Amino acid sequence: MGLVIIFALVTLLALFASISSLKNKNALGILFGLGTLGVFGWFTIMTVLHSGYPGGH
Repeated sequence: MGLVIIFALVTLLALFASISSLKNKNALGILFGLGTLGVFGWFTIMTVLHSGYPGGH
């Protein structure tokens, strides 16, 4: 369950970073922010689907 929480926090931070980069028109920030959002967002969704929330056995 801790892994899901960490992944979700990183996903939220990447979302805020992407929005901030869009406002500042920072192309490299947008690239890395959206890349991080995609990767960690996917990991969050797949971890919740596979392990459940809260982590059931």
